[in-house]
Amino acid sequence: MTYFHLFLAFFFPNILGYGGGPSAIPLIEIEVVDKYGWMTNTEFSELIALANSLPGPIATKLAGYIGYSVAGVTGSAVALFATIAPSLILMIVLLNLLFKYRHSTRVKRLSSYVLPAIAVLLLTLTFDFLKTSYDLNNIIPTVLLVVGGYFALEKYKVHPAFVILTGLIIGGLFL
Repeated sequence: MTYFHLFLAFFFPNILGYGGGPSAIPLIEIEVVDKYGWMTNTEFSELIALANSLPGPIATKLAGYIGYSVAGVTGSAVALFATIAPSLILMIVLLNLLFKYRHSTRVKRLSSYVLPAIAVLLLTLTFDFLKTSYDLNNIIPTVLLVVGGYFALEKYKVHPAFVILTGLIIGGLFL
């Protein structure tokens, strides 16, 4: 029954908390502190401070910690799944809709508007990464990573996961 309560305590706040983790925090607090009594207000406030100091989405960090403290590793997995389940379900439903109507002129027009915006966002992200790499590592490691990554992916068809792992190792060596 504890796993079911953990699931509900994180599933509903993440359905109703439009806008991501920060908007779901008060809803999670009601479930965790008021409804189930797994934490006190002070403990929850300290957890919020700790979760904000760590990178990544706050809702998943809260779910992982609270789930673990209530029911161990399995509880953590249940709470994390409940946190991401609303987005996962919605994404699957919407992708099925897009796939079903992929030949529609409206969907094709929508794609023609969205794809250039995504390309610009990815290009901006790439330039930000290059600037950060240059600022932290200088020009030589940055050029080696970019050129090496390009040839590994395009010429030698190395799986992207291995290219990323190699880049992390090289970046760790230069720092």
